[in-house]
Amino acid sequence: MVELEQVRRKLGPGVEFRCEAFAVPDGAQMALWGPSGCGKSTMLNLISGLLRPDEGVIRVEGVDTLELSQSQLDRFRGERFGFVFQTFNLLAPFTALQNVLLGMRFSDTVPQAEWKARATHLLERVGLGHRLHSKPVTMSVGERQRVAIARALANRQKIVAADEPTGSLDPKTSKSVMDLLLEMCREENVTLLLVTHAHEIADRCADRFDCTGLVREVPS
Repeated sequence: MVELEQVRRKLGPGVEFRCEAFAVPDGAQMALWGPSGCGKSTMLNLISGLLRPDEGVIRVEGVDTLELSQSQLDRFRGERFGFVFQTFNLLAPFTALQNVLLGMRFSDTVPQAEWKARATHLLERVGLGHRLHSKPVTMSVGERQRVAIARALANRQKIVAADEPTGSLDPKTSKSVMDLLLEMCREENVTLLLVTHAHEIADRCADRFDCTGLVREVPS
């Protein structure tokens, strides 16, 4: 369960993010939808602890993340959250397998002795068993995003935070990546929080939260 109550974050002079209430149950597939600049990425970053709010309550699996120190929050994020970004964020010098393995260093939820088997299994599951030792520069954008999905699930995280994961993809590749992301999250019983401005992507999720109006002007 992820819950927000009366969350506020100042974004700049005269501008703030404010969310009165939000809740999503475990295992849900929720689209954080809205136009550019409405606050959906800010909301995802607050939930995952990449940003700290100025006030309010953010609970993830019953833990009030505002009560955690920075080091505790970093560890909590590594254990609970997997990330899929629009630009993949893969490390160019490393192979697909190495990129997934490097991501597993940020959590101890999977015993180190099982890392390689787990990473290999996930890459095979996303259709990249033949690309384990390929570097990102040699891969298509769709293949790179599939590596990112495998990396996001590698530590058996409870939540996948996906920020415009199809934003760099053509329509055909976008559909196949969304099919895979939704299917993998169901298989792993993972909560999906997906940021998008596209109705057709939001409609693929079982639930939608309209983020329009979360960012507003306030007296300086």
